[in-house]
Amino acid sequence: MSAIESWPDARGHFGPYGGMFVPETLMAALNDLAAEYERAKRDPAFQDELSTLLRDFAGRPTPLYFAERLTKKLGGAKIYLKREDLLHTGAHKINNALGQILLAQRMGKRRIIAETGAGQHGVATATVAARFGCECVIYMGKIDMERQALNVARMKFLGAAVVEVTAGQATLKEAINEATRDWVTNVRRTHYILGSALGSHPYPMMVRDFQRVIGIETRRQILEREERLPDLLVACVGGGSNAIGLFHPFLQDRQVRMAGVEAGGEGIRAGKHAARFQAGKLGVLQGTKTFLLANDDGQIELTHSVSAGLDYAAIGPEHCYLRDLGRVEYDFATDDETLAAFKILSETEGIIPALESAHAIAYLVRTAPKMARDRVVVVNLSGRGDKDVDQAAKFLL
Repeated sequence: MSAIESWPDARGHFGPYGGMFVPETLMAALNDLAAEYERAKRDPAFQDELSTLLRDFAGRPTPLYFAERLTKKLGGAKIYLKREDLLHTGAHKINNALGQILLAQRMGKRRIIAETGAGQHGVATATVAARFGCECVIYMGKIDMERQALNVARMKFLGAAVVEVTAGQATLKEAINEATRDWVTNVRRTHYILGSALGSHPYPMMVRDFQRVIGIETRRQILEREERLPDLLVACVGGGSNAIGLFHPFLQDRQVRMAGVEAGGEGIRAGKHAARFQAGKLGVLQGTKTFLLANDDGQIELTHSVSAGLDYAAIGPEHCYLRDLGRVEYDFATDDETLAAFKILSETEGIIPALESAHAIAYLVRTAPKMARDRVVVVNLSGRGDKDVDQAAKFLL
C-alpha cells in the first residue's frame, strides 16, 4: 500500500478517483481554499484554536462506551460504541464545520452556505455560523425537509435561511446542486462548507482530516481499555466522512478489519437503494470521479433509504480507492434491518441512534454473533436519533 500520507496527490486524486471537475468559475476559489488549508495545517495558532473549540464548544473527546447489554444479547464479540452522538448538535458533523468556519475566517469570507440531507450538517453549519457571526444559507431538498422537520426548525432558530429545493428527487443531490449554483454566483464573499468527504478537491482530503479526530481518539481509548487494537471497525457510509474519520488512523494496522455499511433501502434494485458499491459504476458527479448509481445512458438514478442522510447517488473517492486496495470491506443494510437495529440498540442500551448509525448497528447484529467472545468491535455511533423519531415511529409504533 502506498504511504497514506501521500493520499491524495497534488491534484486531489486517490488512485483513479477524486480530482477537480467543476466550473471554471470555481477553480480559483478551490485552489485558494486548498492553499489556505495547507497553510492552516502548519499553523500552530489554527490548530490550537480548533482543538479548543472541539473541546470547549463541541464537547470532545467523546466517550468510547462498552455496550455490555448489547454484547450479551448478540452473544459474540465485545462491542464498543464511539459516542459521536454526544457531541454538540448531536453528530460528528460539527468536527468538520468548526474546521471549515475557521478557514472561512482566515479567508475573510463572512457568508456561509451548505447543503444538508438529514439536517445534521445543516445544523452544524448554522451553529458555527452563529458562533462566528456569519450570514448562513442552507439548501435542503423538499422531501428531506418534510422528514427532518425538527432539524429545519433548529437551523432557523440558529439564524440560518433554509432554502427548499424542489428539483429532481428533492433530496441531497439536488441540495448540493443548488448550493454549488449559489457558490458560483457569490464566490468572492462566500465559503461553501461541504459536509462530507466527497466533491471536488480539496474537500475529500480536508473533511477527512477534520474528522480524523474520531479515529485518533478511538485508538487511544481502546488501547487504554483493552490494551490492544480492535479486531473490527464499523461505520455507516453515505458520502463517507464519519467512516473515513474512524478508519484513517488505523489504515496501516493490517490486523484491524474495517467495514463500511451503505444504504440497502428496499433491496438492490434500481431506484430502491443507495448502495453504490453493489450496483454502481465509475463516473463523475458534483466535482469528483467516483462510484455512483447511473443508468446505461449515464443519467443518475433515483435513490432510496429510510435514512435521509444516506440516500446519495455517489460515495467519497477515498472509499473507492480503499475498496480497490482491499483495505476496507463495504456491505449494506436494508431499511428493515436498519429499523430492527434502531429498536435493538434503543431497548438494549438506552441509546436511540440516528438511522444512519443504525445501518452500522445492523451490520453488527449480523456479524458480532459469528465472532469469538475475545474479539473486539468498535462501531461509530455517528449521530443521535432525535431527528429520526417521527420517521422511525411510522414503521415501529
